[in-house]
Amino acid sequence: MSDRKVSVLFVCMGNICRSPTAEGVFRHHVAEGGLGEAIDIDSAGTHAYHVGEAPDRRSQEAAERRGITLDDIRARRVKSEDFERFDLILAMDKLNHITLIEQADAEHHEKIQLFLEYAPGAELEVPDPYYGGAAGFERVLDMVEEASRGLLETLRSRHL
Repeated sequence: MSDRKVSVLFVCMGNICRSPTAEGVFRHHVAEGGLGEAIDIDSAGTHAYHVGEAPDRRSQEAAERRGITLDDIRARRVKSEDFERFDLILAMDKLNHITLIEQADAEHHEKIQLFLEYAPGAELEVPDPYYGGAAGFERVLDMVEEASRGLLETLRSRHL
């Protein structure tokens, strides 16, 4: 195992549904795998709509039903320093991916990816459940769980 921590940032638009869900789920998988000291995990939004707010209550409730807590996460906006700090910056959808690419210097573009690239055979975008019902939050969790397993496996094979 490397002495260097690997750092991962999950990004959606407002940082109250998809990216905090990804942060919480991935943190859960990392802890279960005994790698909490090896991986730094955070989430942020491309926009400042909800800075300081907790994740959407529906996201928290759906995650809690699976034994995952999101209540310590607070929304924040992506900062320029994030492009330097994080090894991987994983966007939940193509629009946020494009926004991140536009915000980052070219030297950081290769670390900006779509999160679902780590879920073999899955769609490429995590849909925003904000304006839908409870089923949308469960679907997001299913997608995030699968991609989290793939991401952890990739990090283990390449970095840890």
